[in-house]
Amino acid sequence: MSESAPYTESLRVRVKVNGEEHERTVEVRKTLADFLRGDLALTGTHVGCEHGVCGACTIHVDGEPVRSCLMLAVQADGAEITTVEGLSRNGLDFLQNAFWVHHGLQCGFCTPGMLMSAHALLRENPAPSEVEIREALAGNLCRCTGYQNIVEAIENAAAAAGSTGRKAAG
Repeated sequence: MSESAPYTESLRVRVKVNGEEHERTVEVRKTLADFLRGDLALTGTHVGCEHGVCGACTIHVDGEPVRSCLMLAVQADGAEITTVEGLSRNGLDFLQNAFWVHHGLQCGFCTPGMLMSAHALLRENPAPSEVEIREALAGNLCRCTGYQNIVEAIENAAAAAGSTGRKAAG
């Protein structure tokens, strides 16, 4: 039985990540999460289960929340991507601050995915109910907080944004 060489085909990928253009040659089997973390040094996107179950790797691709562990980097060619680092260009954004103030994090591992899911929710629904928040976060697992403070942080961010006429998430 002969051994075959490992499959190493690569393709050129061009993406816009957090407003910045990037072009790299990547192996066709590299996940978008590994591309962001390894090739672009954006380590805020966490890799937990690597099966799309935990939500720690949630990012936005063309404005939609995506599990970056389930998407290949080559599939993102031409896309606009936002990671958790893209939320805080000039200090904490509105929602990140609410997580901090309302103790919506503990170990912090799930936090980037939670923030990205919450941003997507608030963009679509600026005044969600508790049930709607919990449904939007159903794909994000947290082993530390029990979710209550995360839900309160999102509720308070939405309420504060509404009272000031600002959007909680852009």
